[in-house]
Amino acid sequence: MASTDEQFTQAANHWDLETLYADLASVKGKRLTPVEKLHLRGLLCGHSPTEIAEKLGKNTKGVETDLCASIYRYVKSLVDKCNEKIENWRNITEWLDDAGYKSQSSSKMPVSNCLPENSTVNITNIFYEKYNIKVFLQITVPLPSELSIQELDIEDNNNN
Repeated sequence: MASTDEQFTQAANHWDLETLYADLASVKGKRLTPVEKLHLRGLLCGHSPTEIAEKLGKNTKGVETDLCASIYRYVKSLVDKCNEKIENWRNITEWLDDAGYKSQSSSKMPVSNCLPENSTVNITNIFYEKYNIKVFLQITVPLPSELSIQELDIEDNNNN
């Protein structure tokens, strides 16, 4: 059987697992166990507790009990839903998605493929808010040599 780190790995394609693990560990007061991470990844892959149990060759009631005693409690605390009832295991993924733990789906393409030669991209500032990170970029793109500043139709907002 595969190790617990090798199962449900596709969750990493759609979720920021490292941040999620760290934040849940803060709620728990210590690191998540390998089994807790495994069960969480199973949920994040869209598997029900029953499906997780089947894929792992475990007892369904045991997986459900583990989830209720650990992951469900930690997530409820993390997303400030302590007083809400979990009506369906899908609530967990919905709440984590709403909290910003789901990765933005985008195709990865090097910036150099999108910008003209000699362009630069600099990170000018990073802000951390409750569940968001804002990154401000400065992108410098050289003007074509045949184009001069005088030819550009740019209004000077300071003189208006």
